[in-house]
Amino acid sequence: MSTFDLAVPRRVLFGPGRADELAELLPALGRRVVLCTGRDPSRHRHLLGGVDPVAVVSVAREPTVDDVRAATGEARAAGADVVVAIGGGSVLDLGKAVAVLLGNGTDPLDHLEGVGRGVPVGRPAAPCVAVPTTAGTGAEATANAVLGSPEHGVKASIRSPHLLAAVALVDPLLTLSCPPAVTASSGLDALTQCLEPYVSPRANPATDAVAAEGLRRGARALRRAHEHGDDRVAREEMALCSLFGGIALANAKLGAVHGLAGVVGGTVDAPHGAVCAALLAPVVEANLRALHEREPDAPGLRRYAEAARLLTGREDATAGDAVAWLRATVAALDVPSLGAVGLARARYAEVAGKAARSSSMQGNPVRLTEEELVAVLEAAA
Repeated sequence: MSTFDLAVPRRVLFGPGRADELAELLPALGRRVVLCTGRDPSRHRHLLGGVDPVAVVSVAREPTVDDVRAATGEARAAGADVVVAIGGGSVLDLGKAVAVLLGNGTDPLDHLEGVGRGVPVGRPAAPCVAVPTTAGTGAEATANAVLGSPEHGVKASIRSPHLLAAVALVDPLLTLSCPPAVTASSGLDALTQCLEPYVSPRANPATDAVAAEGLRRGARALRRAHEHGDDRVAREEMALCSLFGGIALANAKLGAVHGLAGVVGGTVDAPHGAVCAALLAPVVEANLRALHEREPDAPGLRRYAEAARLLTGREDATAGDAVAWLRATVAALDVPSLGAVGLARARYAEVAGKAARSSSMQGNPVRLTEEELVAVLEAAA
């Protein structure tokens, strides 16, 4: 077991209505705000109170290297010294990346792992306030920013403790307007980001605590939030599930779901959460099979059984029951298959090969071969 460690934002503010405190926080962080938003920049601008941002940048999809480069250029030209990111995980990743590049005077490809130079982030980022409006990625609490690199056909991360937001401001009321499809895909991503760190070889007592609580809360609230979007209790539970997943993955890493999803997301234009959801049950099934065959005494089997009890609420649940619960939940939430989002079978071998070399695979409880990864993609089709 790895040492007890916990990387979290410097401040985490959680609760209904907490977003109204944003304007009060800003004077202590900086005077010249760059606002990062989603498709509609005016939607949450009122949360800034009387603060007039010196620049407003938006992203309508998962951010690419060029998106971050352009946004950073605008922020630098405006003399911005603090970043406020209000939106889903894509917006938060954009904001965190801009904050790091502002603080270091660098380019995204200087730091991007795998396809960039991978140079460590040397200096602190500009202060960043991360305000999520979906409950999924937990990006308000993660030490990385995921960027697409279309020329390389992958999504990769800038990764550093400096990516942690100065303030994670999590207000579940901001998620009430999420449509059912977004609630489903983001919510399953949140569950994945609690499950993968829980079964990771890098799990530790701190990540176990938040991951287990995230699984328990998310499992009982996700369907309710999907069916009744105005259910404030369910939205609060899912916001906690997402936050806890972000803290857990920042400390214990992810696994094959995200190893594959990062490559699939760089291959087809599909929401990250939907891709993770389609892969979730097939990956768990493949991991259980490989553990039984090659590492029957590994802790992963016990961990999956514990996760099954958290997901189902049954003390007699087995690891196999986790697969059944995940399949039933994905079906109930109408998650599209990988084929439906455009991944052609001719790309499976290429995707599996790239995924096998991804950093997320370091957190998988067992090493999956490329052939096993192809089988996962086939099962998710």
